[in-house]
Amino acid sequence: MPNSAPACPQCTLENTYPEGSNFVCADCGHEWPMAQAAASDDEDDAVVKDSNGQTLRDGDAVVLIKDLKVKGSSTVLKMGTKVKSIRLVGGDHEVDCKMEGGSFMLKACFLKKA
Repeated sequence: MPNSAPACPQCTLENTYPEGSNFVCADCGHEWPMAQAAASDDEDDAVVKDSNGQTLRDGDAVVLIKDLKVKGSSTVLKMGTKVKSIRLVGGDHEVDCKMEGGSFMLKACFLKKA
């Protein structure tokens, strides 16, 4: 029988079970309300699209379509820079990535799928 409980939001392991009105992770002991788990499932359904309308997924490679100034720094991310292995996150900056200059959170509208 497959486990109907979602993966733990803290340790991301799937060894979880329902207990009362909460889910419990057997590995790390983290407990969270079932209502919160249902809300996070809705957020996972959000589709992130690049500047050309192509759907982005975790692990995709993308290219910057314009120069981007890094807030609070004199660094500029140059147009045409290829970014490998992106990670999709929630919020107004949908893409989390690591580049030569460090880790950055980028908006998908400034990216195109490589």
